[in-house]
Amino acid sequence: MLTRACSSHSSPQLLRRILAAFAVAVLVVLTSAGRASAAPPTPPDAPTSLAHLGELTVSAPLPGDDYDRDLFPHWSDQGDSCNTREVVLKRDGTDVSTGSDCYPTSGSWYSVYDGETTSEPSDIDIDHMVPLKNAWISGAANWSTSQREAFANDLTHPQLIAVSDNSNQEKSDQDPSQWKPQETGEWCIYSRYWIEVKYVYELTITDAEKAALTDMLGSC
Repeated sequence: MLTRACSSHSSPQLLRRILAAFAVAVLVVLTSAGRASAAPPTPPDAPTSLAHLGELTVSAPLPGDDYDRDLFPHWSDQGDSCNTREVVLKRDGTDVSTGSDCYPTSGSWYSVYDGETTSEPSDIDIDHMVPLKNAWISGAANWSTSQREAFANDLTHPQLIAVSDNSNQEKSDQDPSQWKPQETGEWCIYSRYWIEVKYVYELTITDAEKAALTDMLGSC
């Protein structure tokens, strides 16, 4: 299966370009000072997202019995003693300070899924916008391990977001036809995030998923 971000037949040169882009994104995050941006990369606007949604392949999901989270190596080393989780904690928080090990020593995090704010990084999960299992049954089962690692640690696209652990666990592996953020004001951006990730990686969607995303885009 070919994907815009990482084809199953990707050349080593393409993979190096993808990883180089990730490295640039990480460098920007780690060197920025002051108040954090508190958001994943900006997705396309609503009309563009709707057009991209129309280009996605609607298909029944692949079997998920052979899914294993370990098939998506995540929280990879991002340099400067930071892993992917710590990079997102710094990016999505406010006034975040870190120790020499890159773990936050102070700061606060607002969870857009449920409107909760916390100053405890242990209460924050890094959500994969398109859950790893959903990606697996939408086409990632056909990817290489390196492609799945790139997906699970993607800082270039809106695939990772810091949210409360409760909301992340409630969402679990569900798609927008099964779960939506408690905060209805977030439905517009959430649907655009989701569509962008599926579009970039050419993952499939179900009929119910497409209907839910179309409805959510209507709130924009």
